[in-house]
Amino acid sequence: MSDTLKLRGASQFRQRIALATLAGRAIRIEDIRYQDESPGLRPEEANFLRLIEKLTNGCTIEINETGTSLFYRPGVLAFSHPGELRHDCGCARSVGYFLEGIVPLAPFGKRPLHLTLYGITNDERDQCVDGFRNVTVRLLKHFGIEEGLDLKVLKRGAPPKGGGEVVFTCPCVRQLKPINLTEEGFVKRIRGVAYATRVSPQISNRIVDSARGVLNKFIPDVYIYSDHYRGPDSGASPGYGLSLVAETTTGCCLSAERMAVPSDGATLPEDIGAIAATRLLQDLKHGGCVDSTNQWLLLLFMALCPEDISRCRLGKLSDFTVAYLRLLQQILGVVFKLKPDTTTLTPTILASCRGAGFTNTSRRVI
Repeated sequence: MSDTLKLRGASQFRQRIALATLAGRAIRIEDIRYQDESPGLRPEEANFLRLIEKLTNGCTIEINETGTSLFYRPGVLAFSHPGELRHDCGCARSVGYFLEGIVPLAPFGKRPLHLTLYGITNDERDQCVDGFRNVTVRLLKHFGIEEGLDLKVLKRGAPPKGGGEVVFTCPCVRQLKPINLTEEGFVKRIRGVAYATRVSPQISNRIVDSARGVLNKFIPDVYIYSDHYRGPDSGASPGYGLSLVAETTTGCCLSAERMAVPSDGATLPEDIGAIAATRLLQDLKHGGCVDSTNQWLLLLFMALCPEDISRCRLGKLSDFTVAYLRLLQQILGVVFKLKPDTTTLTPTILASCRGAGFTNTSRRVI
Protein backbone atom coordinates (compact mmCIF):
# COMPACT_ATOMS: atom_id res chain seq x y z
CA MET A 1 0.00 0.00 0.00
CA SER A 2 1.07 3.58 -0.61
CA ASP A 3 1.15 4.48 3.09
CA THR A 4 3.59 1.66 3.85
CA LEU A 5 7.03 2.94 4.85
CA LYS A 6 9.85 1.02 3.17
CA LEU A 7 13.10 0.44 5.06
CA ARG A 8 16.21 -1.58 4.34
CA GLY A 9 18.61 -3.63 6.42
CA ALA A 10 18.52 -5.08 9.91
CA SER A 11 19.71 -2.09 11.94
CA GLN A 12 17.59 -0.84 14.87
CA PHE A 13 15.05 -3.59 14.29
CA ARG A 14 13.24 -3.31 17.63
CA GLN A 15 13.15 0.48 17.44
CA ARG A 16 11.61 0.37 13.97
CA ILE A 17 8.88 -2.00 15.12
CA ALA A 18 8.15 0.07 18.24
CA LEU A 19 7.97 3.37 16.32
CA ALA A 20 5.72 1.84 13.66
CA THR A 21 3.42 0.58 16.42
CA LEU A 22 3.23 4.00 18.08
CA ALA A 23 2.69 5.79 14.76
CA GLY A 24 0.11 3.22 13.62
CA ARG A 25 1.97 2.93 10.35
CA ALA A 26 2.71 -0.18 8.31
CA ILE A 27 6.35 -0.81 7.42
CA ARG A 28 8.15 -3.14 5.04
CA ILE A 29 11.78 -4.00 5.78
CA GLU A 30 13.74 -5.44 2.86
CA ASP A 31 17.26 -6.84 2.47
CA ILE A 32 17.57 -8.11 6.04
CA ARG A 33 21.15 -9.47 6.10
CA TYR A 34 20.65 -10.66 2.53
CA GLN A 35 24.41 -10.87 1.92
CA ASP A 36 25.23 -12.79 5.12
CA GLU A 37 26.06 -16.48 5.24
CA SER A 38 22.94 -16.81 7.41
CA PRO A 39 20.54 -14.31 5.85
CA GLY A 40 17.28 -13.08 7.33
CA LEU A 41 15.94 -12.49 10.81
CA ARG A 42 17.89 -13.68 13.84
CA PRO A 43 16.12 -15.95 16.37
CA GLU A 44 15.89 -13.10 18.90
CA GLU A 45 14.25 -10.81 16.33
CA ALA A 46 11.64 -13.44 15.48
CA ASN A 47 11.09 -13.94 19.20
CA PHE A 48 10.64 -10.19 19.67
CA LEU A 49 7.93 -10.22 17.00
CA ARG A 50 6.16 -12.99 18.94
CA LEU A 51 6.21 -10.73 22.01
CA ILE A 52 4.75 -7.87 19.95
CA GLU A 53 1.94 -10.20 18.88
CA LYS A 54 1.14 -10.85 22.54
CA LEU A 55 1.09 -7.14 23.37
CA THR A 56 -1.15 -6.09 20.49
CA ASN A 57 -4.49 -7.06 18.99
CA GLY A 58 -4.86 -7.32 15.24
CA CYS A 59 -1.28 -6.84 14.08
CA THR A 60 -0.15 -8.39 10.79
CA ILE A 61 3.30 -9.91 10.37
CA GLU A 62 4.43 -11.42 7.06
CA ILE A 63 7.91 -12.85 6.52
CA ASN A 64 9.24 -14.34 3.30
CA GLU A 65 10.78 -17.81 3.13
CA THR A 66 14.37 -16.61 3.58
CA GLY A 67 13.50 -14.15 6.35
CA THR A 68 15.05 -11.27 4.41
CA SER A 69 11.76 -9.40 3.95
CA LEU A 70 9.26 -8.40 6.63
CA PHE A 71 5.89 -6.67 6.41
CA TYR A 72 4.46 -5.35 9.68
CA ARG A 73 1.10 -3.66 10.19
CA PRO A 74 0.63 -2.67 13.85
CA GLY A 75 -2.40 -3.52 15.92
CA VAL A 76 -3.88 -1.99 19.06
CA LEU A 77 -1.83 -2.05 22.27
CA ALA A 78 -4.34 -3.94 24.37
CA PHE A 79 -2.35 -5.81 27.07
CA SER A 80 -4.04 -8.66 28.92
CA HIS A 81 -5.26 -8.57 32.49
CA PRO A 82 -2.54 -8.56 35.21
CA GLY A 83 -0.59 -11.79 35.38
CA GLU A 84 -1.66 -13.07 31.97
CA LEU A 85 1.26 -11.75 29.92
CA ARG A 86 4.26 -14.05 30.04
CA HIS A 87 7.05 -14.50 27.55
CA ASP A 88 10.09 -16.75 27.26
CA CYS A 89 12.95 -14.65 25.87
CA GLY A 90 15.08 -17.68 25.10
CA CYS A 91 18.87 -17.63 25.38
CA ALA A 92 19.95 -15.91 22.15
CA ARG A 93 19.69 -12.48 23.83
CA SER A 94 18.95 -11.34 27.34
CA VAL A 95 15.76 -10.03 28.93
CA GLY A 96 17.18 -6.50 28.54
CA TYR A 97 17.00 -6.84 24.74
CA PHE A 98 13.23 -7.33 24.98
CA LEU A 99 12.67 -4.74 27.71
CA GLU A 100 14.39 -2.05 25.63
CA GLY A 101 12.14 -2.92 22.71
CA ILE A 102 8.81 -2.78 24.53
CA VAL A 103 9.37 0.02 27.07
CA PRO A 104 8.41 2.69 24.50
CA LEU A 105 5.04 0.93 24.13
CA ALA A 106 4.40 0.13 27.79
CA PRO A 107 2.71 3.41 28.87
CA PHE A 108 0.32 3.52 25.91
CA GLY A 109 -1.89 0.46 26.27
CA LYS A 110 -5.58 0.14 27.12
CA ARG A 111 -4.66 -0.92 30.63
CA PRO A 112 -1.52 -1.07 32.82
CA LEU A 113 1.10 -3.56 31.69
CA HIS A 114 2.05 -6.52 33.86
CA LEU A 115 4.62 -8.62 31.99
CA THR A 116 6.70 -11.57 33.20
CA LEU A 117 9.82 -12.35 31.19
CA TYR A 118 12.01 -15.45 31.43
CA GLY A 119 15.60 -15.88 30.27
CA ILE A 120 19.05 -14.34 30.77
CA THR A 121 18.95 -11.36 33.14
CA ASN A 122 22.57 -10.21 32.85
CA ASP A 123 25.00 -10.36 29.94
CA GLU A 124 27.46 -8.16 28.07
CA ARG A 125 25.51 -7.58 24.85
CA ASP A 126 22.43 -5.90 26.32
CA GLN A 127 21.52 -3.65 29.21
CA CYS A 128 21.17 -5.80 32.32
CA VAL A 129 18.02 -5.76 34.45
CA ASP A 130 19.81 -3.86 37.24
CA GLY A 131 20.70 -0.97 34.95
CA PHE A 132 17.17 -0.96 33.58
CA ARG A 133 15.65 -0.87 37.05
CA ASN A 134 17.99 1.75 38.50
CA VAL A 135 18.35 4.09 35.52
CA THR A 136 15.79 3.52 32.75
CA VAL A 137 12.84 3.25 35.14
CA ARG A 138 13.91 6.48 36.87
CA LEU A 139 14.28 8.18 33.50
CA LEU A 140 10.65 7.38 32.62
CA LYS A 141 9.49 9.07 35.81
CA HIS A 142 10.72 12.43 34.47
CA PHE A 143 7.94 12.15 31.86
CA GLY A 144 5.18 11.61 34.43
CA ILE A 145 5.15 7.80 34.35
CA GLU A 146 5.36 7.03 38.05
CA GLU A 147 2.76 5.14 40.08
CA GLY A 148 2.97 1.41 39.36
CA LEU A 149 6.22 1.60 37.38
CA ASP A 150 8.60 -1.12 38.58
CA LEU A 151 10.90 -3.97 37.61
CA LYS A 152 11.31 -6.87 40.01
CA VAL A 153 14.03 -9.50 39.66
CA LEU A 154 12.61 -12.77 41.00
CA LYS A 155 15.35 -15.04 39.68
CA ARG A 156 18.70 -14.30 38.08
CA GLY A 157 19.84 -16.08 34.98
CA ALA A 158 23.37 -16.04 33.56
CA PRO A 159 24.36 -17.12 30.04
CA PRO A 160 24.34 -19.51 28.34
CA LYS A 161 21.30 -21.27 29.86
CA GLY A 162 19.53 -18.37 31.57
CA GLY A 163 16.77 -19.39 33.95
CA GLY A 164 16.02 -15.87 35.20
CA GLU A 165 12.61 -14.33 35.83
CA VAL A 166 11.62 -10.66 36.03
CA VAL A 167 8.29 -8.84 36.32
CA PHE A 168 7.86 -5.47 34.60
CA THR A 169 4.86 -3.31 35.50
CA CYS A 170 3.97 0.03 33.93
CA PRO A 171 0.90 2.28 34.27
CA CYS A 172 -0.91 3.62 31.22
CA VAL A 173 -0.91 7.37 30.65
CA ARG A 174 -2.80 9.62 28.28
CA GLN A 175 0.10 11.95 27.54
CA LEU A 176 3.69 12.43 28.63
CA LYS A 177 5.02 15.53 30.35
CA PRO A 178 7.59 17.71 28.55
CA ILE A 179 10.99 17.82 30.25
CA ASN A 180 13.78 20.30 30.81
CA LEU A 181 16.65 18.02 31.77
CA THR A 182 19.62 20.31 31.21
CA GLU A 183 21.36 20.54 34.59
CA GLU A 184 23.89 17.75 35.11
CA GLY A 185 24.75 18.60 38.70
CA PHE A 186 27.60 16.93 40.55
CA VAL A 187 27.98 13.27 41.42
CA LYS A 188 26.88 12.88 45.03
CA ARG A 189 26.97 9.11 45.39
CA ILE A 190 27.56 5.85 43.56
CA ARG A 191 25.49 2.76 44.18
CA GLY A 192 25.77 -0.70 42.72
CA VAL A 193 25.01 -4.37 42.91
CA ALA A 194 27.59 -7.14 42.56
CA TYR A 195 25.66 -10.28 41.67
CA ALA A 196 26.75 -13.89 41.66
CA THR A 197 24.85 -17.05 40.75
CA ARG A 198 25.98 -20.63 41.37
CA VAL A 199 29.47 -19.51 42.45
CA SER A 200 31.15 -18.77 45.78
CA PRO A 201 29.80 -15.71 47.67
CA GLN A 202 33.40 -14.51 47.91
CA ILE A 203 33.28 -13.68 44.20
CA SER A 204 30.92 -10.74 44.71
CA ASN A 205 32.98 -9.49 47.67
CA ARG A 206 36.11 -9.41 45.51
CA ILE A 207 34.21 -7.49 42.82
CA VAL A 208 33.08 -4.91 45.39
CA ASP A 209 36.60 -4.41 46.77
CA SER A 210 38.03 -3.94 43.28
CA ALA A 211 35.40 -1.41 42.18
CA ARG A 212 35.68 0.58 45.40
CA GLY A 213 39.44 0.71 44.97
CA VAL A 214 38.90 2.64 41.72
CA LEU A 215 35.89 4.79 42.66
CA ASN A 216 36.92 5.87 46.17
CA LYS A 217 39.76 7.87 44.65
CA PHE A 218 37.11 10.25 43.26
CA ILE A 219 34.13 10.09 45.63
CA PRO A 220 33.81 8.77 49.20
CA ASP A 221 30.10 7.84 49.10
CA VAL A 222 30.24 4.47 47.34
CA TYR A 223 28.04 1.57 48.41
CA ILE A 224 27.85 -1.67 46.45
CA TYR A 225 25.46 -4.39 47.54
CA SER A 226 26.49 -8.05 47.26
CA ASP A 227 23.62 -10.02 45.75
CA HIS A 228 24.31 -13.74 45.90
CA TYR A 229 21.77 -16.19 44.52
CA ARG A 230 21.68 -19.89 45.29
CA GLY A 231 19.25 -22.76 44.87
CA PRO A 232 16.23 -22.45 42.53
CA ASP A 233 16.56 -18.65 42.31
CA SER A 234 20.08 -18.81 40.86
CA GLY A 235 19.17 -19.77 37.31
CA ALA A 236 20.68 -22.54 35.20
CA SER A 237 24.26 -21.30 34.73
CA PRO A 238 27.03 -19.88 36.93
CA GLY A 239 27.88 -16.23 36.45
CA TYR A 240 28.76 -12.96 38.13
CA GLY A 241 29.07 -9.27 37.33
CA LEU A 242 28.64 -5.69 38.51
CA SER A 243 26.15 -2.92 37.77
CA LEU A 244 26.94 0.65 38.93
CA VAL A 245 24.84 3.82 39.07
CA ALA A 246 26.09 7.36 39.65
CA GLU A 247 23.49 9.75 41.07
CA THR A 248 23.91 13.52 40.73
CA THR A 249 22.66 16.45 42.82
CA THR A 250 20.03 17.23 40.16
CA GLY A 251 18.56 13.71 40.05
CA CYS A 252 20.37 12.44 36.96
CA CYS A 253 21.49 8.80 36.90
CA LEU A 254 24.20 7.25 34.73
CA SER A 255 25.08 3.57 34.72
CA ALA A 256 27.82 1.17 33.68
CA GLU A 257 28.04 -2.62 33.78
CA ARG A 258 30.38 -5.53 33.32
CA MET A 259 29.82 -9.26 33.46
CA ALA A 260 32.25 -12.15 33.35
CA VAL A 261 32.79 -13.21 29.74
CA PRO A 262 35.08 -16.27 29.45
CA SER A 263 35.46 -15.82 25.68
CA ASP A 264 37.33 -12.51 26.00
CA GLY A 265 39.39 -13.48 29.02
CA ALA A 266 37.68 -11.13 31.51
CA THR A 267 36.79 -13.62 34.22
CA LEU A 268 38.68 -12.51 37.33
CA PRO A 269 36.36 -10.76 39.82
CA GLU A 270 38.97 -8.04 40.27
CA ASP A 271 38.89 -7.34 36.53
CA ILE A 272 35.10 -7.18 36.50
CA GLY A 273 35.04 -4.57 39.27
CA ALA A 274 37.78 -2.44 37.75
CA ILE A 275 36.31 -2.51 34.23
CA ALA A 276 32.78 -1.55 35.39
CA ALA A 277 34.15 1.30 37.52
CA THR A 278 36.30 2.59 34.64
CA ARG A 279 33.33 2.47 32.26
CA LEU A 280 31.26 4.55 34.68
CA LEU A 281 34.01 7.14 35.02
CA GLN A 282 34.32 7.35 31.23
CA ASP A 283 30.57 7.97 30.83
CA LEU A 284 30.72 10.65 33.52
CA LYS A 285 33.66 12.25 31.72
CA HIS A 286 31.59 12.57 28.54
CA GLY A 287 29.02 14.65 30.44
CA GLY A 288 25.29 14.85 29.88
CA CYS A 289 22.22 14.05 31.98
CA VAL A 290 21.90 10.48 30.72
CA ASP A 291 24.35 7.71 29.85
CA SER A 292 25.04 6.57 26.31
CA THR A 293 22.86 3.45 26.71
CA ASN A 294 19.71 5.47 27.37
CA GLN A 295 20.28 8.40 24.98
CA TRP A 296 17.96 7.08 22.30
CA LEU A 297 15.15 6.32 24.77
CA LEU A 298 15.27 9.82 26.25
CA LEU A 299 15.05 11.32 22.75
CA LEU A 300 12.12 9.07 21.84
CA PHE A 301 10.02 10.10 24.83
CA MET A 302 10.86 13.76 24.15
CA ALA A 303 9.55 13.25 20.60
CA LEU A 304 6.31 11.72 21.95
CA CYS A 305 5.64 14.61 24.34
CA PRO A 306 2.82 17.15 23.77
CA GLU A 307 3.39 19.91 21.22
CA ASP A 308 5.66 21.83 23.54
CA ILE A 309 9.44 22.20 23.70
CA SER A 310 11.44 19.58 25.60
CA ARG A 311 15.14 20.02 26.30
CA CYS A 312 17.94 17.79 27.53
CA ARG A 313 21.72 17.83 27.82
CA LEU A 314 23.62 14.94 26.24
CA GLY A 315 27.22 13.87 26.26
CA LYS A 316 28.96 12.55 23.18
CA LEU A 317 26.35 11.07 20.85
CA SER A 318 26.74 7.38 20.13
CA ASP A 319 26.53 6.14 16.54
CA PHE A 320 23.30 4.37 17.50
CA THR A 321 21.79 7.65 18.72
CA VAL A 322 22.72 9.50 15.52
CA ALA A 323 21.04 6.84 13.39
CA TYR A 324 18.02 6.86 15.70
CA LEU A 325 17.54 10.62 15.27
CA ARG A 326 17.13 9.98 11.54
CA LEU A 327 14.60 7.23 12.26
CA LEU A 328 12.56 9.55 14.52
CA GLN A 329 12.35 12.08 11.71
CA GLN A 330 11.47 9.41 9.17
CA ILE A 331 8.61 7.80 11.12
CA LEU A 332 7.35 10.48 13.56
CA GLY A 333 8.40 13.56 11.62
CA VAL A 334 10.15 15.02 14.68
CA VAL A 335 13.34 17.02 14.09
CA PHE A 336 15.76 17.76 16.92
CA LYS A 337 17.85 20.89 17.27
CA LEU A 338 21.34 20.00 18.48
CA LYS A 339 23.45 22.83 19.87
CA PRO A 340 27.03 22.22 21.08
CA ASP A 341 27.75 23.76 24.48
CA THR A 342 31.36 24.41 25.40
CA THR A 343 30.61 26.34 28.59
CA THR A 344 30.52 23.13 30.64
CA LEU A 345 33.58 21.36 32.04
CA THR A 346 33.23 18.78 29.25
CA PRO A 347 31.70 19.87 25.91
CA THR A 348 28.08 18.69 25.76
CA ILE A 349 25.10 18.96 23.42
CA LEU A 350 21.81 20.71 24.17
CA ALA A 351 19.05 18.81 22.37
CA SER A 352 15.56 20.23 21.97
CA CYS A 353 12.45 19.39 19.97
CA ARG A 354 8.76 20.14 19.68
CA GLY A 355 6.87 17.00 20.60
CA ALA A 356 4.65 15.17 18.15
CA GLY A 357 1.70 15.49 20.55
CA PHE A 358 1.24 11.74 20.89
CA THR A 359 -1.95 10.82 22.78
CA ASN A 360 -2.89 7.39 24.08
CA THR A 361 -6.24 6.84 22.40
CA SER A 362 -6.32 3.21 23.56
CA ARG A 363 -6.34 4.06 27.27
CA ARG A 364 -9.27 2.51 29.06
CA VAL A 365 -11.45 5.04 30.86
CA ILE A 366 -12.74 3.73 34.20
